[in-house]
Amino acid sequence: MTTSEIKAIVLQAIHHIAPEADPDRLDPDVPFRDQIDFDSVDFVNLMEQLQKALDRRIPEIDYPLLTTLNGCLTYLR
Repeated sequence: MTTSEIKAIVLQAIHHIAPEADPDRLDPDVPFRDQIDFDSVDFVNLMEQLQKALDRRIPEIDYPLLTTLNGCLTYLR
């Protein structure tokens, strides 16, 4: 899977959880929680969406690595 495909999946999952989020305005290095009205439940929902979309388990211990767009891309690649 390419980085572009992973990015599209992550952005689609974010849009599903926070439809008001503008993907074009996301800073890839700033935590989602600082840019979007994301609480801890939203973040867990994001992890669940990514696991489902990618058919891949993400251990809870790795969640801190996925708090930014770039973090997601690096981890999921």
